Amino acid sequence: MELQKTECTTNNATEFLQSLSRSITEAKDLVDKCQRGTISNSESELKSNMSHLERVIKEMGACLTLIPSSTFQGQEYAEVSVQALSNEMLSAHFEVGQSQGLQTEELDPHKHFLEEARNEESVTIEPDLYPASVEESTDNSRELNAPDFVEFLKPTSLCRPRKHISSSSSSTSLARMTDHMEPLYQTFYCPLTKQIMDDPVTLQSGVTYDRKAITEWLEESDNSQGIFCPTTGQKLLSRVLKTNVALKTTIEEWKERNEVARINISRSALFVSASPSMVLEAMRDLQDICKRKQYNKIQVNNAGILPLLCKLLKYKDGDVRYAALELLRELTKEDDDSKIMISEMVDMPTVIKMMSSGHQPIRHAALLLLLELSRSESLQEKIGSVPGGILMLIKLKYNQPDDAFSSEKADEILKNLESSPENIKKMAENGLLEPLLKHLTEGSEEMQTEMAEYLGEISLGNDTDTYVAERASPPLIKMVHGGNTLTRTAAFKALAKIASCHPNAKILAKSGIIQIMVEEMFTRRIYGEPINSKGEAAAMLANMLEAGLDLESLQVNSHGHRLASDYVLYNFIEMINHSTPDDLNINLIRILLCLAKSPRSMSTIVSMVKESEASYTLVELLNNPHEELGIAAIKLLIVLIPYMGHIIVERLCKTAGLPENLILGRNETTRITQKQAVSSTFLAKLPHQSLTLNLALLRKNTVPAILQQINQIQGTCIRTGRYVIPYLEGLVSILVRFTTTLYEPQVLFLARDYNFTSVFTELLMKTSSDEVQRLSAIGLENLSLESINLSKPPQIKKTKFLKLFYPPKFLSSISSKKRKLPLCPVHRGACSSQNTFCLVDAKAVERLLACLDHENVEVVGAALSAVCTLLDDEVDVEMSVGMLCEMNTIQHVLNAVKEHKGEGLWKKSFWLIDRFLVKGGSRCASDISQDRLLPATLVNAFHHGDIDTRQMAERILRHLNKMPNFPTSHYTM
Repeated sequence: MELQKTECTTNNATEFLQSLSRSITEAKDLVDKCQRGTISNSESELKSNMSHLERVIKEMGACLTLIPSSTFQGQEYAEVSVQALSNEMLSAHFEVGQSQGLQTEELDPHKHFLEEARNEESVTIEPDLYPASVEESTDNSRELNAPDFVEFLKPTSLCRPRKHISSSSSSTSLARMTDHMEPLYQTFYCPLTKQIMDDPVTLQSGVTYDRKAITEWLEESDNSQGIFCPTTGQKLLSRVLKTNVALKTTIEEWKERNEVARINISRSALFVSASPSMVLEAMRDLQDICKRKQYNKIQVNNAGILPLLCKLLKYKDGDVRYAALELLRELTKEDDDSKIMISEMVDMPTVIKMMSSGHQPIRHAALLLLLELSRSESLQEKIGSVPGGILMLIKLKYNQPDDAFSSEKADEILKNLESSPENIKKMAENGLLEPLLKHLTEGSEEMQTEMAEYLGEISLGNDTDTYVAERASPPLIKMVHGGNTLTRTAAFKALAKIASCHPNAKILAKSGIIQIMVEEMFTRRIYGEPINSKGEAAAMLANMLEAGLDLESLQVNSHGHRLASDYVLYNFIEMINHSTPDDLNINLIRILLCLAKSPRSMSTIVSMVKESEASYTLVELLNNPHEELGIAAIKLLIVLIPYMGHIIVERLCKTAGLPENLILGRNETTRITQKQAVSSTFLAKLPHQSLTLNLALLRKNTVPAILQQINQIQGTCIRTGRYVIPYLEGLVSILVRFTTTLYEPQVLFLARDYNFTSVFTELLMKTSSDEVQRLSAIGLENLSLESINLSKPPQIKKTKFLKLFYPPKFLSSISSKKRKLPLCPVHRGACSSQNTFCLVDAKAVERLLACLDHENVEVVGAALSAVCTLLDDEVDVEMSVGMLCEMNTIQHVLNAVKEHKGEGLWKKSFWLIDRFLVKGGSRCASDISQDRLLPATLVNAFHHGDIDTRQMAERILRHLNKMPNFPTSHYTM
């Protein structure tokens, strides 16, 4: 190979330097080929080539000395640079060593230096990731500093020894990958720092230094006799630093060429992934390359390294994962394109998961990477969409005592993510409400609308409701007053959500929102407005009233009207009458239910409902397919029953589909719904003596359905659910209502046909509801009262023909006993539980007596009333007392008197005790007198009871010889 000698014929220094640069490149190629042995394996031929190379370089250096000064045309820095380069080239010398590589004698001392350094180290030092294979010899004044060369090739972070990594095999293999790297030249080094120069500048002495190093040296130099060149000692007349353009360009080009090689080598190392040490070395070298120049990041991306880094995020070694995160972060700095590219390749949930790593460096690196990515607006929503990501960031934000750094970075990330409204919503859902409230108060109109919409959708915690109400109410009220349609809709929904929390009611009331809502419902008229502002206003008002505000003190307009005034109530009822939307009707009824708690308001509501069509409207709403509206209407009607029950019954029976739909309505599921529960309660609370309603229920064949539902609930089909017990209680109460109109033949036939006595007897014990037990006892009481009329002695009719065959009277005693039918000892007639509702035949007495030991005084009272029917004047009291004595009734009654202090229970108990004392004989009197607590109870009742109770207590005390036996009616009265 022949190199053409560069001639100095150009008239321009710049062109000459470019030509020289090309020649140097050719020389470099020759050096590279000689290193690799690609030219010849013959040592003699290699020596010949090296000799030729040395001669060419020296000739080029000589040519540089021939350049006339006029060529530089006043460019003194160029002249000085050329002179320095000429001196270097004239001193170039190459040799061929035993390994057929380029060798210099000057490197031997440095070799010994390295060996001595290794001997001094107490730890094992890994081989260099990129060791130098080219050795260049210059004169002794400009020796190639081998350690400097190694340090340049090694990443800064790897200069320290690593005790925990021992992978010489992988490092050696990686070192072999670096054999093709381009050598560097002594002229690249700064004489002061012994490091490769970034910005070479030339002094007046002609020596080139790194700008930063020589500037610091000149500033620190304090010589009154002048300033001298640190290398030559020449006195400097000027401090001017001339940029060595040629050298700077050459160094930059050398760096770029070698950086491309280093990137490719690192990619190979990452691809192989032989050991953690090799992967770490490669990634840290790539990080150093990326830090030097922004363009290097593009080269790294183009080299296909990103997929390898993303794969390494799941590497088993924690140091590798940390280094991968750090390198990814370096690639994302100040480069939105790289951010997008990385976000598409990296598994974002993996990065999010690393934020909770127990290894702090990995946790911090993951946060820093996420922070860089979050600075790109196009990625903020993607980051926020990772399930659980925002929740983890919020957790780290509030974990400041344990990890202040993570807390700070998580807070920065969250602030970046605030640019996305969707992220703000997720933050609010996960407990961070401040961004939402901030943008609601300070954001643009569009942002405020979105924030109000989110506030109306999310569920707030009890611990934040009050804070949100205080912060959000002012801007939301302002939006209601002055916003456009969408803004007002969002504001109404948000206020309704806030008002749904009862503790916020007073805060909203103080802000004057009640007046705004009433005005919205009564006076605001914007035709064509596509929002139901009235419905939202009514919902908010209902939520606030259900919190228990003082109705009498709430003013609704400037005319002084109060919320409970006739004016307001009239408007509410009129709105219901005029078929307003279902949602609005629901909230209007909720408002009326709240107002009905006030006695004054209740009388006004009853009056207006009676006088207007509201009673028909409310009953018709029971058939509305909107289940919630039907439930609300039933609840209001239940409240009105005590004041206008018969009117409601009349309206109910005149409405198509009612009342049977309340019982026979379709239910798509096997679960009991709220509407079923309130419907049965509604029918149960209507006047029981209403024959019209009872016959309507009977004729619509509702009783079989009721009994079927009771059996299912009592069995195993339906036993769970919040509405099961209220529904069962309502059904039983509907059955009880039939027992109040047994005088009607159809109802009597119904009770017999379905054996109501047996039904109530079974319910008396097989239930977990006190109310069902109470109702069953009431039903048995009503049936037992009718037994007196239904139980008749059997009548046997004899024909004349049959009389011929009867024996004489003196022979007929035996045969007449056989013909005698058994009679009920209590009712003196032929009894049965099904036909005459006899409690004795139904075996209900024992169960009623067991109920006297119940904790619920109402259950005890109902059971006692049912037992008292067996001591009525129209039955055989003596026989009944005897039967009850056998069942230890007295003891049950005395126990009930001890346990319960209610006057109603006392009255029934004293009446029964009095009957036992009068009709039971000495045995009963003895049992009663032996009770030590009864006299004290009687005395207490005698002093504090009503007239009837006092009279009965007086009679018992007289029987027990606790009072004089003379009339004291004038006193008891």
